[in-house]
Amino acid sequence: MSVTLAENASTLTNTHLRDIRTTTLPNGLLVLTERMPHLRSVSMGVWIDSGSRDETAAVNGISHFIEHMVFKGTTTRSAQQFAREVDAIGGNLDAFTGKETICFNIKVLDENVPAALDLLSDLVLHPTFSPDDLAKEQGVILEEIKMDEDNPDYLVHELFTQNFWKGNALGRPILGTAKTVSSFNQAIVLEEYARRFTPANMVFSAAGNLDHDSFVEQVATAFSSLSASTGDKLLRTPAPTATPHLTLKSKKSLEQVQFCLAVPALPVAAPERYAAYLLNSILGGGMSSRLFQSIREDRGLAYSIYSEINPFRDTGSLAVYAGCSPDKVQEVLDLTLAEFTRIKQSPVTTEELDRARNQTKGNMVLGLESSSSRMSSLARQQMYWGKFFSLDEITAEIDRVTVDDLQQLANRLLQSDQLTLTLLGNLGPLKLTRTDLVC
Repeated sequence: MSVTLAENASTLTNTHLRDIRTTTLPNGLLVLTERMPHLRSVSMGVWIDSGSRDETAAVNGISHFIEHMVFKGTTTRSAQQFAREVDAIGGNLDAFTGKETICFNIKVLDENVPAALDLLSDLVLHPTFSPDDLAKEQGVILEEIKMDEDNPDYLVHELFTQNFWKGNALGRPILGTAKTVSSFNQAIVLEEYARRFTPANMVFSAAGNLDHDSFVEQVATAFSSLSASTGDKLLRTPAPTATPHLTLKSKKSLEQVQFCLAVPALPVAAPERYAAYLLNSILGGGMSSRLFQSIREDRGLAYSIYSEINPFRDTGSLAVYAGCSPDKVQEVLDLTLAEFTRIKQSPVTTEELDRARNQTKGNMVLGLESSSSRMSSLARQQMYWGKFFSLDEITAEIDRVTVDDLQQLANRLLQSDQLTLTLLGNLGPLKLTRTDLVC
């Protein structure tokens, strides 16, 4: 197929020479590739630049539901045919839904790219959403919701999120609720699919042993039925305001109390994001972190204790999670708050900062060693920044963070009036109020 393509300049990094190229198809679909000739694999993905936070309350869970439904069959293939054809080329076909994205992806040997592209495009562009399949999948997802509600680790995260972003779509569950999922019908699914699956709202990314020009020709052919007039970029929901809260949920059947202590944090593209990564690493991001050493290694109060950054396009959170015996909750809380206070009042040591730098850089570099991780990186950088950062640029930014930067950020984020605590489990006589949350 001969097409007229708009291509941006190839993006090459200074040392690692990542061969990244971008082309916009006539229908507006953006195609990104990274050539990795030393590999035998190719990973490709269709990314939808919207997720559960772009849903109304009435259709909460529809993004995840559509993600499931496209696998139930298309105008040319049944679900069983998809399974057989993917296995026949030794491929790995997968999908996931997040708060801000939906992704359909496949990884295959380079020799099987045409067949894989045909499968992926058919899956995304030609689902039938038959009423019979829809009813069956409602039952599947209702069971998935019940399964997750039986998982205390999942449940404490959901309780925290729903109360932290209270009244905002960001706080609603990705899976939806039993009520909303049960209400979905073919008309609703078709309407939401048409609204989201448009060239303006899609990115196609691929990485591995491929040739950009040849691959773009194949993508142009596979996605030729996607019209440029099939929709505009989705309007974004406004940034939510975090709601500091204390949530105590009693569940006497649990042996442990699940623990989540959090504060609002930075959005994904914030200039201080590298300082936030390092701060998180020092607090609870690894086995040498302060919380892991203090709470697990020194005192044996918990098996699992960690902190994590959850960034979104306009906001974020920094949260500490742990599971411990009911009689140890107060001690774990006090020790965590003490670490918050210490990192605000006393500069971290040079040794800690160097260790956090090396850990963060190592995780980033190792995380980009496969074609699938490069494919994901391309799409995410395009959607959040509209540009691509080289490893050298990223590591230079990490090395630029100082001890003073970390202390300033800690004092900015770890404020007592912004603290949120969620507890789930057999709480017994435990009595807490927000006045107990001081750091």
